[in-house]
Amino acid sequence: MKKIKCECGHINPEGTVLCEACGKPIEENQHIDGNEGKKLLNMRYDGTARRSQTYTTSMVDKIWSFFSSVKVGVWLIVLALVASMFGTIFPQAQFIPQNAISRDPAVYYEDQFGILGLIYYQLGFYQLYSSWWYMILLGLIGISLVICSLDRFVPLYKALKKQKAKRHDTFLNRQRLYSETERVTDAEIEQVKERLQKQRYKIRDENGHILAEKGRFSRWGPYVNHIGLIIILFAAILRSTPLLYEDAFIWLREGEQKVVPGTNGEYYIKNNDFIMEVHDENDERFMAAIEKEGMVPSNFQTDVVVYRVNDSSVPGAEPELEPILEDSIQMNKPAKFAGYTLYQSGYQLNEFTSLTLKIYETDDPDEESLDSFTIDLINPESEYMLENGFKVVVDQYYPDYVLTDDGIPTSETNNSKNPAFVLLVYPPGSDSAEVSFIGIGRNVDATGENEYTIGLEDFELHDVSGLQLRRDYTLPLFGLGSAIFMIGVIQGMYWQHRRIWIHPKENGLLMAAHTNKNWFGIKKDIEKSIENTSLKMVDDQQELDE
Repeated sequence: MKKIKCECGHINPEGTVLCEACGKPIEENQHIDGNEGKKLLNMRYDGTARRSQTYTTSMVDKIWSFFSSVKVGVWLIVLALVASMFGTIFPQAQFIPQNAISRDPAVYYEDQFGILGLIYYQLGFYQLYSSWWYMILLGLIGISLVICSLDRFVPLYKALKKQKAKRHDTFLNRQRLYSETERVTDAEIEQVKERLQKQRYKIRDENGHILAEKGRFSRWGPYVNHIGLIIILFAAILRSTPLLYEDAFIWLREGEQKVVPGTNGEYYIKNNDFIMEVHDENDERFMAAIEKEGMVPSNFQTDVVVYRVNDSSVPGAEPELEPILEDSIQMNKPAKFAGYTLYQSGYQLNEFTSLTLKIYETDDPDEESLDSFTIDLINPESEYMLENGFKVVVDQYYPDYVLTDDGIPTSETNNSKNPAFVLLVYPPGSDSAEVSFIGIGRNVDATGENEYTIGLEDFELHDVSGLQLRRDYTLPLFGLGSAIFMIGVIQGMYWQHRRIWIHPKENGLLMAAHTNKNWFGIKKDIEKSIENTSLKMVDDQQELDE
């Protein structure tokens, strides 16, 4: 690795723009920081050697140089923002309404939003925030932040840590604030030092060469920002894994018990009762809404019991359940257990639980039942053997029956709101089946020659509660990252790194100053420190570069 020796004797790493010891510009490297042909020095990184601008030959060097570019980082962030905007045009798959005609994304987006919804679905934007390419994009932003930070932080830290008070004349006279004074007494210099100390400057005196410095910690504000952003990106990536984040919707019928999704069978939940209360139709506050909607709920809640599988349960056997929570879940009053939160998020009223159907002779005007059977609409059997010798086979089942525009029967949802069946009825001793179509308000003889008819005898209804299950362990990480980011913003915004150099010469004194921002503030500090002394006020040399 090539080293660069300065006239002061200090050996600098390859790529150094300003000598680490005396600050003298190294002529052959001035193009790196854009100092060629300019009066003022670029002091952004104090002229230290950055890896991305020094090593450019190997593949690793090129990758490092690519990701260390601020432009690359900005473009990656812009791409992520644009992609995120597309993700908000239509609801993401997990936010498809529970009462939608179909919660299948392939059906929902085209049905609700037409050709734009179909394109949205086919491009994969319906699951954008958990897609592999979006995760890769976030990962690339994180890599860019890490490399950008390391490429600048490490050399800057080294340069500021070992900076000396004595600086080369060229370094001083190429600062933005600079002055030369011909005659200054030692007493005046001491007076200036005391005044700078009162303004909270740290003074370093090396044989009369003085460096007054304050607010150095503000230089690390951007890197603190990067740490906060990296933590936020890390939390966003972890949010796509079931380890730290779970978001599921449960339809739970009254009396039904289910495994809580995402718990690997460790927890069960049972719906003991669903309660719905409505506002009085005579209440003037809700009269208009009641006339429009028919009813306005004042409260709907689900009384649940949450069970945990007993550790002593025998593998393969029916699990032994131990109740750990009994609660009523209402809107804005969730139930919590084992890091999970259950929200009341929807309901379905008067869903069919079962249908009791009877068989009677087609030409019997009294429709006297020859036999009957009950279909459990939650778990229907494929066939039913009746006592009088009839066999009924369930050929087709439509939980929520509708006819398409083409006249084809289908089911809008998997919920038993409007059940219908195609049934094959085998009379006693016959191998030939009669085809019947039966539903709520429907009884169709498919051939018109059936000797037996199936009719509705009875039915049972139930209410269904919609519960949103969430577990989010990434929120503390988001909070930590946001807090660190704000600390970096405050650190870099409200403080400035100010440095003032005083350099004695045989026939006078040189004074120079630099700050990363707020040049007016450092000028005021200098004015206060040199007041009533013979030191000349610094001149702003910025116009010399214009």
